[in-house]
Amino acid sequence: MKVIGLDVGTKTIGVAVSDALGWTAQGVKTIHRTDIESDMAELKALIKEHEISSAVVGLPKNMNGTIGPSGELCEAFAETFREQTGLPVEMWDERLTTMAAERMLVSADVSRKKRKKVIDKMAAVMILQSYLDRQSNM
Repeated sequence: MKVIGLDVGTKTIGVAVSDALGWTAQGVKTIHRTDIESDMAELKALIKEHEISSAVVGLPKNMNGTIGPSGELCEAFAETFREQTGLPVEMWDERLTTMAAERMLVSADVSRKKRKKVIDKMAAVMILQSYLDRQSNM
């Protein structure tokens, strides 16, 4: 049962995949968005390659728990993803994951240029890993 984790933005989609046991998340890639058809084609290829059975999409909530424009964009993307792939999709609160990923990369002394290339993939890893950790504690 592999799970794909997605950090969806307007310009990029960070992608992470779990191991077969659902214990760990590994960063796969950052998709540079062009249009929804191309985005979905690339994601479908990853789903097939990694034998994915479900998905987790980060939901950027405001600090007070409400959902703003970015959250609505992610919800719409998740619905399209669900329709296009037929996979079950769960939305996952991603508050502060990008900032946490940034801090982790800074503390690892990754240059600003390199951080920019991997930040979305790292955020996807953090989203998916927190989801997997929660599932294993249930």
